[in-house]
Amino acid sequence: MRFIHISDVHLGMTPDKGKAWSGVRAKEIEDTFDKILAIAEERKVDLLLVAGDLFHKAPGIIDLDMLDGKLAKLTNTKTIIVAGSSDYIEKDSPSETFEFKSNTVILPAGEFNNAYFEDIDTCITGFSYGQETYKENFAEGIEPQKEGAANILLMYGGDEEHGAFDFRKLADSGFDYVALGYLRKPKHMVKNKMAYPGSPEPLTHSDTGKHGFIYGQIIHGETRIKWESIACRSYINLGLEVKPEYTAAQIERVIEKQIDKMGSENIYRVILKGQKGRKVDTTFDDLTSRYMIYDIVDNTMFDYNKESLMKDNENNVLGRFIAELSRNDDVVSRKALEYGLEAVIATGEK
Repeated sequence: MRFIHISDVHLGMTPDKGKAWSGVRAKEIEDTFDKILAIAEERKVDLLLVAGDLFHKAPGIIDLDMLDGKLAKLTNTKTIIVAGSSDYIEKDSPSETFEFKSNTVILPAGEFNNAYFEDIDTCITGFSYGQETYKENFAEGIEPQKEGAANILLMYGGDEEHGAFDFRKLADSGFDYVALGYLRKPKHMVKNKMAYPGSPEPLTHSDTGKHGFIYGQIIHGETRIKWESIACRSYINLGLEVKPEYTAAQIERVIEKQIDKMGSENIYRVILKGQKGRKVDTTFDDLTSRYMIYDIVDNTMFDYNKESLMKDNENNVLGRFIAELSRNDDVVSRKALEYGLEAVIATGEK
C-alpha cells in the first residue's frame, strides 16, 4: 500500500502581504498542491493523507467544489482529510455536510473516526478539529481499530494548545504509521513510524529550509517513508560580514553576488554584521527592486577601536560609558554603544 502524507498546505493564503511578490506566492501554494496530486496520479498511490490545515481558513462551498474537482482527477487514490486549527469544522459548516464526487473523506470533528478501505485492507483513524485549540491530550489511549489491517493514525497538533500528545505513547500504540500535521517544517519523530511533513510551500519568512511531502509504503506490516522536496522557492537568512573599507556599492555587490549564488528565485532576509565606515549610507533600493528581499537587518557597528578608546578615556565619562555597555555582547548593547559613541564624539565632550 502506497501513500502520500501532506499537511499545512494553507490553500487561500497570501504570504508576505504588502510585498511585490505576495500574489505570486499565493498562486504557488495552489500550484505546488497540484504538483503533489500529479505525483500521486503518476505513482498510482493508494492514499493521500491530509493531516490538517489544507485550507488557510474554514472552506466554503466554492472552495470545496474546487478541491473536489482537483481530487476527482485521481484515478487510483483515495483522499482522507482531517481539519486543523485553521480550517476547523464548526457545526453546520460546509465541510460537515459537503458531498464529494471524488473519492474523498473529511473525517468528522471533535472525536476520533475511522475510514476502512477493504480493497487495500487499510484503516485510517483520525481526529478533525471542531474548534481552534485543544488543550487536552485527546489522543490518550488511542489504539488501532482494525485487527490484521494496516492501521494509520492521522492527527494534527502536538503542543500545549493543540493536543499535547505524548509522542512516545503514540509511537508505541500499535499503529503502522502516525501521520501528523501542525509543524510547518518537516520533522521525522520516530524512524518510519511517526513524522510531520511540514508545509509543501514555506508560508512565512521564518519557514526557512526545504519544504515538501512524505511518500510512504506499508508492505507486509513494514512501513518505509521518504521525505521529498517540492517547494517552488525557499526563505533564506543570508548573513554577511561587512568590512570597514567597503563602500555602499561594494556592500550591495557582495549581497547581489551571494543571492545569485544561492538562487535568485528565493526570498531573503539579509543580516549584515561586522564594521561599516561611518560615512557609508546604504539604502538598497536597487537590490530590493530586483530581488525578493523580505528584510535587511543592519547589525553592523561603525568603524572604531573600542580598546583604544577605552584606554585613552579610562578616567572620564566616555571610558566608563564604553566599559558599562561592553559588559553584554548582544545586538541591543552594541547598537546602544554605537549610538552613544557617535553622540559623545560629535559633541567633543569626554
